[in-house]
Amino acid sequence: MLKLTKYLLPYTFLLILLLLLTYGQTAASLALPDYMANIINKGIIGQDTGLIFSNGLWMLLISLAGGVATIGVGYLAAQIATGFAMKIREKVFTKVENFSLAEFNTFSTASLITRSTNDIQQIQTVFVMILRLALMAPFLGVGAIIKAYHLAPSMTWIMAVAIAILVIIIVTLFSIAIPKFQKLQELVDKLNLVTREILTGLRVIRAFDNEKYEEKKFQVVNTDLTGLNLTVNRIMILLQPAMMLIMNMTMIAIVWVGAHQVDLGNLQLGDILAFMQYSMQGIMGFLMLSIVFIMVPRASVSANRVAEILETDPIINDPADPVKAKSGQGIIEFKDVSFSYKGAEAPVLEHISFTALPGQTTAIVGSTGSGKSTLINLIPRFYDVTAGEVLIDGVNIKAMRQEDLYRKIGYVPQKAVLFSGTVASNIKYGAPKADDAIVQAAARTAQATEFIDRLEKQFGDPIAQGGANVSGGQKQRLSIARAIARNPEIYLFDDSFSALDFTTDAKLRAALAKETKNKTVLIVAQRISTIRQADKIIVLDEGRIAGQGTHNELLKTSEVYREIAASQLSSEELSRALPISATGKAAL
Repeated sequence: MLKLTKYLLPYTFLLILLLLLTYGQTAASLALPDYMANIINKGIIGQDTGLIFSNGLWMLLISLAGGVATIGVGYLAAQIATGFAMKIREKVFTKVENFSLAEFNTFSTASLITRSTNDIQQIQTVFVMILRLALMAPFLGVGAIIKAYHLAPSMTWIMAVAIAILVIIIVTLFSIAIPKFQKLQELVDKLNLVTREILTGLRVIRAFDNEKYEEKKFQVVNTDLTGLNLTVNRIMILLQPAMMLIMNMTMIAIVWVGAHQVDLGNLQLGDILAFMQYSMQGIMGFLMLSIVFIMVPRASVSANRVAEILETDPIINDPADPVKAKSGQGIIEFKDVSFSYKGAEAPVLEHISFTALPGQTTAIVGSTGSGKSTLINLIPRFYDVTAGEVLIDGVNIKAMRQEDLYRKIGYVPQKAVLFSGTVASNIKYGAPKADDAIVQAAARTAQATEFIDRLEKQFGDPIAQGGANVSGGQKQRLSIARAIARNPEIYLFDDSFSALDFTTDAKLRAALAKETKNKTVLIVAQRISTIRQADKIIVLDEGRIAGQGTHNELLKTSEVYREIAASQLSSEELSRALPISATGKAAL
């Protein structure tokens, strides 16, 4: 938890005030036994009613002051702990937002969710306990020992023995339990991962009638977590009966030894009762520390997991001296680009070189796993190239601020993503200042008005989280409309037409051609029909360029492209661009 203490600096004044109130709360607790001893020794036994009244009044006032201090400590502890947790949560969220895809591959999504919620909640809970109990415990424990020693030096050994036994028990239990806390958080991560996977893939699970299989998988993780929780709790539950035994044995020892001291005339009855209270307060001080220590090991594991995120520096950062590219152009150039994923044996892309110009559509096609999506992900710097350069308007994208780079790009991902809100808010997501006319025009170009007009509130109709209440094709069209509303210099379509029927696909491409006539357009596609009219088609094969040219040129020059085309187009369509052989068939 020490790694996170720097986030407490804004609460320095409140912490000082909390310490003062804690001291006042402890001082009140330690003062009361002295007044009680006076009342018994001099008031009741000495029959001094005036002393009983005055000491009783002081006890009442001190109790009230202690109560006010206790309320203040509770309020400030909650205020500081929740604010501290909120600040850490903000820092974690901001850090995760700045992560590149490489960092997301290092931390799983399930783990990031657990660290941002469960782990920070653990830290907050323990921090409240530390502020309310652990700060008070040293004052109370040490103060009670000092008071007891001044009251009855000959009996202080009883407290020393009790506290020594208490420390031995706590250390023994913690040495067994602490290693299990790390495993506990890992199992929480695993449970989160399995739950998220099952809930996300619920439709597929039902379609293949695999509910029982997934239930067993969930049950295994759930049983492991429950078993480990029970083990830790069984270890820690031994602490409470041990404490009660020590406290009761201490009281018996005090009464036994104290009775002899009273009989010898060394102590008075009130002193014995006061000593007994100081002993209980001393033990309670260490007991409070032990309660906090029960929770601290697990919280320290959580704190280390959160600190791991905060201390991870994103691989992709803005340069110290950024260069701003010219606006209104959008020329993309790949210069001998290669890329490898971290830990991969072979590069995904090798020696990629091409130029995409404004007013032209550049298409990228290839078999599954050829590196199409990876290539297009290099342009917005979701990943950074391993070798070579990606230039926009002659400027290396690594030399630009990410904000300036994103402003040039309208990106439509392979998996359409929508956010909870309305149809209009999703289209305006990349252009918050866009007016209704821009939103409607973008929807028309994306062929989205066909279904928007049928909605009850049209552009004001609600969109569920993740777009759960719209179809795959509707999601894609809204994602395309979102990119169009941004009016960027560069459009990146990562297989963004796969869920559209052929008619809608053709209409959309025709409308896009008008909308993007002066823009740079890159399209990743599986369907030849989507890209056959492109000005330039780049064919990827195992991470390398296997051909560049138009549809007709590639049918004649690229064997890889011909294989892809032959699997999708009819012989008649192929024969328009291929030379006819002596047999009268198109030459493949």
